[in-house]
Amino acid sequence: MTEKQPTPYEQLGGEEVLRKLVQRFYEIMHTMPEAQGIRQMHPENLRGSEEKLFMFLSGWLGGPNLFIERFGHPRMRMRHFPFKIGKSERDQWMLCMVQAFDDMQIQEPLRSELLHSLLNLADHMRNQPEE
Repeated sequence: MTEKQPTPYEQLGGEEVLRKLVQRFYEIMHTMPEAQGIRQMHPENLRGSEEKLFMFLSGWLGGPNLFIERFGHPRMRMRHFPFKIGKSERDQWMLCMVQAFDDMQIQEPLRSELLHSLLNLADHMRNQPEE
């Protein structure tokens, strides 16, 4: 019998750590001048966005599928299509995420693995032609 490998959700620290990471991400987005382009795409009150990202990442990382249970298939690209997302927006989103990972002291190799996967996800959201 082989031991089951912990999911990235478990490796990260589960619900408590993920919730804090997402909260920190939105605090950074709200206050960092370099992220104002993507901040303006969000509603004034970030609580709903924060909760949706938490629920999505929970399932995406191998934890409870909270987003799917509540909203159905994520269809992330479709849900983001109303917003103009190019390289700049992708990079702003990743800047906030990297800073949140650093502030939460997420350790290697999990840090690099997750940030690489998140970059792929953020890149997939792009819907604007190259400038």
